[in-house]
Amino acid sequence: MGKLIAVVDDEPDIVELITHHLKKEGFRTKEFYDGESLLNFVKITPPDLIILDLMLPGLDGLEVCRILKRNEKTSPVPIVMLTAKGTETDIVVGLELGADDYIVKPFSPRELVARLRAVLRRAEPKKEKPKLIKINNLVIDLTRYEVRVKDEKVNLTTTEFKILSFLAEKPGWVLTRNQILQDLWEDEKIVLDRTVDVHIKNLREKLGEAGKLIKTIRGIGYKIEE
Repeated sequence: MGKLIAVVDDEPDIVELITHHLKKEGFRTKEFYDGESLLNFVKITPPDLIILDLMLPGLDGLEVCRILKRNEKTSPVPIVMLTAKGTETDIVVGLELGADDYIVKPFSPRELVARLRAVLRRAEPKKEKPKLIKINNLVIDLTRYEVRVKDEKVNLTTTEFKILSFLAEKPGWVLTRNQILQDLWEDEKIVLDRTVDVHIKNLREKLGEAGKLIKTIRGIGYKIEE
């Protein structure tokens, strides 16, 4: 059975266009025209991915994203923002709230599907032997996709977890932004060069005291070490 994609947009023509192309690619879809309807639905059935417009009646897309990412049940669900608001500030705000990708209208349906597949690939746990990474009071469980600091669970987005794991698997190594982007997005088009910086900022805040383990190497990238 295909992955379930929730499409949230107040423009019926856009919803119809997106769902048409997704269904052609074997996805299942659920359509919503406002944020409240989506929030009520995900309480019962979290989808595999959410395509979220920002300019919605009632709750706007940013507030919907904020609510989803604060809820332990829905925070792992990848969110792709699809909106006409395409300034750098808009994109940074969306990524800071936990969006996994940000696509600006007008958009290519083929590119949209490719980007969704890339996000879904990143969200799938890799099949590997049980493995824990421990650095000071930070514990990363690569099998269960869990992060704990002082034995307290930290809720991360899929992208944040991937970045943290990538750094932690090579402690002491300086990894450039391009290396991190390549590991996460492979050959997919990158929305913004600052994408990694935004996710690192979010990681440090969520990790609290353990966030200091992530070091910035000015002009190059990042590393993690005690």
